[in-house]
Amino acid sequence: MNPRVSVVVPAYNNGDVIEQTLRSILDQTFQDFELIVSDHASSDGTWEAMQKFADDPRVRLERTEAGGGARRNWNRVSQLATGELIKLVCGDDLIHPTMLEEQVGAMDAAGERAVLVASQRDLIDARGEVFVKARGLGRLDGVVPGAKALRATVRSGGNLFGEPACVLMRRDALEKAGWWQDLAYYIDAGSYAHVLVQGDMVALRRSLASFRVSTSQWSVRLMRSQAKEAAEFHRLARALAPETISAADVRLGDVRAQILALQRRAAYLVLGRRMSALPSTD
Repeated sequence: MNPRVSVVVPAYNNGDVIEQTLRSILDQTFQDFELIVSDHASSDGTWEAMQKFADDPRVRLERTEAGGGARRNWNRVSQLATGELIKLVCGDDLIHPTMLEEQVGAMDAAGERAVLVASQRDLIDARGEVFVKARGLGRLDGVVPGAKALRATVRSGGNLFGEPACVLMRRDALEKAGWWQDLAYYIDAGSYAHVLVQGDMVALRRSLASFRVSTSQWSVRLMRSQAKEAAEFHRLARALAPETISAADVRLGDVRAQILALQRRAAYLVLGRRMSALPSTD
């Protein structure tokens, strides 16, 4: 029988932290899951570090050829999933021990119309220390029609749902959406948008994951283009839910996205040392 949940990890140059990420997944209280990890031609020993888990029957280790950016590896590892529900965890993030249990329970309690569950997360630095707690979701709480949840994130100027580690989706809804979208910084929110218009979301207002922020992360390197990409996402969202998301919502979201981009730049300048790579243990 197929597992209830597929946890998929697109790894890329995560050699220092991939073991922590995979252990956080394997230590879940919910056990009906498979773990699929695909290394995207890493050059730092990520593939070798993954081999520690090769004998675990829940684990499948794969490789993705170089090229195609994050989307190529995200789609490859997701399309290998066999579970009814899917969670993507980037190779340097962590999920808390009860995350799968709580999110699967929330999905079941919400009924068949629920296509996505999102929780809050903590932000951690390169050393794994928390510097922001319980971030995300805005005012979303409980079961929310997907189009209304999408409107809320457009108006916020950001991504209320969080990184993929925060989210559990129905695999068939992600497949129907065309898998992960080609939207650079908004690859996650842009993909959620196509899923959300298929049903309801469930917002769990507690922190169940940790998102690692570092200067080596691709989302930080794209910081200068975030406001532009947010505007593109807002127009995509309106096209998907025109009866719910108005032109005024898009304009408000565009302004707030520009403000958020400036705030991020200031935060990275202040927290730069905490975002630096892990120190050598030699």
